[in-house]
Amino acid sequence: MPSDKMPTDPKVLAFDTSAAHCAAAVLCDGRIVVERLEPMARGQAERLMILLEEVLAEAGLTWNDLDAIGVGIGPGNFTGIRISVSAARGLALGLGVPAVGINGFESRAREGILPAIPAPRDHVYVTPPGEAPRLLAHDQAEDIARGAGLILACEASPEGIAGRIARAAAGRAAETTVPPAPLYLKPADAAPSKDRPPALLDD
Repeated sequence: MPSDKMPTDPKVLAFDTSAAHCAAAVLCDGRIVVERLEPMARGQAERLMILLEEVLAEAGLTWNDLDAIGVGIGPGNFTGIRISVSAARGLALGLGVPAVGINGFESRAREGILPAIPAPRDHVYVTPPGEAPRLLAHDQAEDIARGAGLILACEASPEGIAGRIARAAAGRAAETTVPPAPLYLKPADAAPSKDRPPALLDD
């Protein structure tokens, strides 16, 4: 959407399924008017669109009222991130509005903390001050936070995550031209089989 058509206070639908949750929020007139965070280990793909319909109805809006989409792009659960990002790109294309990707560190940011996201095997995803995001052992991340005078806050499903995504997306919607993409900091756990095929013997 061209920036000259973006309202000063855009109506934004935001959502996130990057961890064991399905979260959604609606920003309208500069306020979060509806927000949900539903714990959910699986089933986000089936629940997400229904949840979005529910929060829009509760806000008194329709799909055509929206000015922008905000979506959490991870890092986090490989499959969950793909669910949300794919939904955001599809909705943006169908509605003719921008979709803005917001990473999980920004949506967890608070004063005095170094936000981190749980990862397997006692590791966390974290963005050390002044550096690129990375995957680190939990104790390494704690040392970095301590050295920066911060407290490490490792949260998978923080309250308010969808609302913070909505606010961040509203501030960037006018300048957004590139569709959101997943932020992956490690390969998916699934890997090709290492089994070798049986050798063929000549007669």
